[in-house]
Amino acid sequence: MARPGTRRGHYLDGTVEDEGRMTEDEAVLRCQDGDRDAFRYVVERYKNPLFGTAYLMTGNAAQAEEHVQEAFLLAWRGIRTFRRGSALKPWLMRILVNAVLSEQRKRSLATVPLEESVPIGTPGRQEEAIEASEDRQAVREALDQLSPEHRQVVVLRYFADLTVRQVADSAGLREGTVKSRLHRALRHMRELLEQSGAMEVAGNGA
Repeated sequence: MARPGTRRGHYLDGTVEDEGRMTEDEAVLRCQDGDRDAFRYVVERYKNPLFGTAYLMTGNAAQAEEHVQEAFLLAWRGIRTFRRGSALKPWLMRILVNAVLSEQRKRSLATVPLEESVPIGTPGRQEEAIEASEDRQAVREALDQLSPEHRQVVVLRYFADLTVRQVADSAGLREGTVKSRLHRALRHMRELLEQSGAMEVAGNGA
C-alpha cells in the first residue's frame, strides 16, 4: 500500500510553496484569503496523521484515502470559519472523524483489525503495560474488540497523538467523557491482553 506523501500533490494539484518558511498561522491566514498554495502546505503537513487515523478507524486503505480527501475538501470550504490562534490539527481531526463516522453509519460498517504495528506510548500503569506487550497481534485484536466509541478515543489519543482536550474537541465530547472512555477502553484492552496471555500481570494494581 502506498502511504500518503509518496505522491506529491495527490490531494491537490501543484507543489507546496514556501513550505520551509511558512508557519501554521501564516498558512491559515493565507488560506482564509483564498490562497490554494498555502492550503497545499496544510495538506502536506497533516495528510499522514489524518490518513493514519482514518485507516485505524476503517481498516481500509481506499476508504481512508477517500475520507482524507473529503476532510481536506471540507476544511478548505470551511477554513474561513477557523479561529486563528487555535490548533489546526484537532480541527482537521474533527472534520475527518465526523466524515468517517457519518459514512460508517450509512454503511453500517464495522472496523477491522490493524494491519501494522503502532506502539502505544503514554504515562500510566495501564498504558505502560499495553506498550510492554510484545504480542502486537494481540494488541490489534484487542483494539478491534473495543466499541466504536472507545476505539475512537484510543485512536485519537494514542495514535493521532492528541491531548485529552484535543480529543474532546475533535470528537465533540467533554474532557471528562474522554477520560472516562479512555479509562474503560484501556482497562478492557488490558483484560483482553491478559486473557490472551500476551501480557503478564506482576502485581501492578489496575
